[in-house]
Amino acid sequence: MKDSGKGPALLRHYNEKRVLAYLRQQKISSRLDISRALALSKNTISLIVDDLLALGYVEEQGVAQTSSIGRPKIHVALKPSAIKAAGIMIERHRLHWMVCDYFSDIIASQTHSLDTSDPQQVLATIASYCQQLQQEYPELVGIGVGFPGIVEQQAGILHVSSHLGWGEVSLQPLLSGSTSAPVAVWNNVKAAALIARQGEISSEDEICFYLRIGEGIGGALLTEHGVYSGGSWTAGEVGHLSVFPDGPLCSCGQHGCLESLISFSAINRQLEQQQPGLSWDNRQSAPEIVNQVMAQAGELLGKALSQIIHLVNPKTLLIDCPYNEHPLFIEHTLAAAKKLTLTFPFSRTHITFVSERLNPAQGLALAMIQRFEQVSLA
Repeated sequence: MKDSGKGPALLRHYNEKRVLAYLRQQKISSRLDISRALALSKNTISLIVDDLLALGYVEEQGVAQTSSIGRPKIHVALKPSAIKAAGIMIERHRLHWMVCDYFSDIIASQTHSLDTSDPQQVLATIASYCQQLQQEYPELVGIGVGFPGIVEQQAGILHVSSHLGWGEVSLQPLLSGSTSAPVAVWNNVKAAALIARQGEISSEDEICFYLRIGEGIGGALLTEHGVYSGGSWTAGEVGHLSVFPDGPLCSCGQHGCLESLISFSAINRQLEQQQPGLSWDNRQSAPEIVNQVMAQAGELLGKALSQIIHLVNPKTLLIDCPYNEHPLFIEHTLAAAKKLTLTFPFSRTHITFVSERLNPAQGLALAMIQRFEQVSLA
């Protein structure tokens, strides 16, 4: 700590954020329990909670029921509506925004059509939405903006986005002065992965790999420190694992990438080839064809999962995919992964097919909540 004058105030601020983060995870607690969990004195916690009460961030919720002797515990809990964050997600021809409270519950969301051909026009539109959201929700502690593609967060650069057709686009205009609330840029899939740590899907102290299938296919590796981006911000690019070398040409220029074979658009092309007019949306009209395509898609995904398990060795592997409702897809995915993976790591990997899709915009808002909780003591 360089400045001894600022040291105590900075430490107090740091501990306040620790208390907020703890209460966000626990929902409700007491001064004594917070003190024990964070290894801080009861007096320090009492002062911090009093400050948070004055700010309107927390509230007391009565005496806790206990059979122990001594001064009864008083429950304290966050007021989730007192702190809000927003996420703005860009996809091809679409902008989706969402405002969430401190528990990541959705307060408001909207989807708008958007011409994404011109990066500068898109950035201007995003800046306008940032300003509107700030005016309507002055409690915002941040706005996360997500894009498909390779995003260098710190420098604010979108290096490549095959889905948008963008390359080397500076996102700095969003980061410098769009609103008084902080703005950060993310990859959409990595943002969605953060939601996996909310609730009981994946605990925060285990290695988890999140795989998302949609118009494209992406992934994110979650460690105890958050999302791992890698040396060139491409960690988790599972869509470009080669699973069928003689397969179709992918947008990346290679043949047989997972994305070129089982992305949403790839599956629809296969269904259309089998029967004109057939798509995932009207799959009930030709169940036998859909069964065949889903079984093949599962086998291809199983090949990719085997590579992920061998290379990354996650404790949990989350599959977030529109095909999860199809039994043959799940059956063939697991069978192929088991066949191609060493028995020891496969038996210790929890493969979970997410029942409800995770929302990247919600993850973008959560990213800003987490950023709000971080204070560096360096």
